[in-house]
Amino acid sequence: MAAHNELGKLGEDIAAKRLVSEGYEILERQWRYNHKEIDIIAKKGNVLAIVEVKTRSSEQFGGVSDFITPNKTKFLIEAADAYARQSNTSCEIRFDAIVIYVICDEYKVEHIENVFISQ
Repeated sequence: MAAHNELGKLGEDIAAKRLVSEGYEILERQWRYNHKEIDIIAKKGNVLAIVEVKTRSSEQFGGVSDFITPNKTKFLIEAADAYARQSNTSCEIRFDAIVIYVICDEYKVEHIENVFISQ
């Protein structure tokens, strides 16, 4: 596996553990829709969190707005709608991001709720 793929897998594992520690139930990981993927779908109470995970080896690669582009936002909304229909859920849907910085075998995790609002 390429180094960037290994870093991404590590980041998703860290993000899932963080969500569980915050009281979320992980429903799906790497859920596929139209050849694209939602990193994590988690539920807490009546909230379904659609979570985009980004793992970086440095804090110099930009912030959330640099990786959740308008195209990514559109895709995540479409995929969340498809998941809600498929799973017959009536939960409130929220879009979150988890950014993980892995530096010298240590990591910092930032969970951003409501990273954008669906309209």
